[in-house]
Parts: sequence; structure tokens; C-alpha cells
Amino acid sequence: MRPVQAGFTLIELMIVVAIIGILTAVALPAYQDYTVRAKMSEVILAMSACRTPVTELYQSGGTPPGANNWGCEGATSRYLSALATDDNGVIRATVTGINATVNGGTVTLTPMRGASAASVSSDFGLGVNGWLCGGTGTSIDIRFLPASCRGR
Repeated sequence: MRPVQAGFTLIELMIVVAIIGILTAVALPAYQDYTVRAKMSEVILAMSACRTPVTELYQSGGTPPGANNWGCEGATSRYLSALATDDNGVIRATVTGINATVNGGTVTLTPMRGASAASVSSDFGLGVNGWLCGGTGTSIDIRFLPASCRGR
């Protein structure tokens, strides 16, 4: 009578270990990018606090407030080291505490009037039609930005 095999052979175990290694090599970088994007979403959310005053001032008109005077530059986040606005209301955030790849990088939110960036000299008092996230002035690689913030 032949003994019944109990357990796995060495080659079967090596195949399983190889498969797990390959899956880990593929999944780990994707997961790391995902975690950076998730943290960048918090930065975008903090920047969004500036959209309301900029939009309201573009809508109401009057005297443009100038750079860093739009009334929202004090927004804070764990991953935000600085938040600034320019004369036209473009919001620029400097990132910190996420990852060495994106720390010190910037991302922008630009008020849009039609297909072009809004300008206080020609569009103040007319309002803004939308916002462009991740456009001109963004130094962070697009793969680290949330899907809603990829220059569209």
C-alpha cells in the first residue's frame, strides 16, 4: 500500500511564493501612488475654500482685491504649507508632509471665464464659469493629482 501524500511539494510552494512576489511588485507602486493622490485630495479641498470668495468677488465686481487679499489665504491643512492667490484670483498651494516626490511642489486652481483664464482687468463683475485645477503653474506630476484635478 502506498502512503498518501501529505502537504505540498517544494516546487508548488516556490510557485506560490513567486506569484505573490509578482503581485506585490505590481500592486505596491500603484498603492503608493493612490495614497499620495488621497492626501492630495485634502490639499485640493483646502484650496476649494478659496473658490467661494474669488467667485463672489468676480460676480459682484468693484475693486479687485489684489494678490493675497482675496480673504481665503488662511486656509489650513495637514498637507498644505502655503496657500496664496495672485491678482487674478489664481489659487496656488504648496504641498508638504505627503511624500518626497511631491513635497515642495505646487498645484493651482484657476478661475475660468469661458475657455480662458479669468482676468480682473476684463472679467471682474462678469463672474466665472468654472475652475481649472492642475493647469499652468502646477509642478506636481499629473499621476499624483486626483482625477478631478488633471488640467481639465
